[in-house]
Amino acid sequence: MESDAAKQILSLYEKHAEEFARQRSRQLFEKKWLDKFLQLLRPGGHILDIGCGNGKPIAEYFIGSGFTLTGVDGSAAMIAQAQADFPTQRWIQRDMRHLAMDETFDGLIAWDSFFHLTQNDQRAMFPLFAALSHPGSALMFTSGTSNGTAMGTFAGEPLYHASLAPEEYRKILAQHGFSVVDVQFEDPECGYHSIWLCKKVN
Repeated sequence: MESDAAKQILSLYEKHAEEFARQRSRQLFEKKWLDKFLQLLRPGGHILDIGCGNGKPIAEYFIGSGFTLTGVDGSAAMIAQAQADFPTQRWIQRDMRHLAMDETFDGLIAWDSFFHLTQNDQRAMFPLFAALSHPGSALMFTSGTSNGTAMGTFAGEPLYHASLAPEEYRKILAQHGFSVVDVQFEDPECGYHSIWLCKKVN
């Protein structure tokens, strides 16, 4: 059941892109963490939004703050919405697990996206994060609080989540040249999200 749900994540968001757009909060409860992330970037820097969805509200906030945005999402419907609303930015339909690109970014963010990958796929993302970063780049992602998987629902369908143990995230980040700037689990001021904010140091 869980492995099947993990395989269906992209098709689920593709099928329910309009429903997601209706339900996604526009309150920007993430603003405190988005601002912490932006503080690590040079003014007007280039951000890679991994699992950007339709670009609202997070990419929209970055663009409005004067940053350049490249958004990547596996859902063609989501990318089409983002392209229509923010035509001056770059939007790419691609599975994040195949994100090899011949450039680096000032900031990488995977908010409520990375945690839909299986544990092994999450482990495999860190070399990609490193390859897309340069010294000083920021990386921010959301995770669970402990090692394991969890099932939610969206539009009446199973929605897969997975997480590594915090100790393993710290180890993998260090192995790929990232230091942890800040981490908080189940932040009550951010919808009880668990957030990692990191910086590429070498």
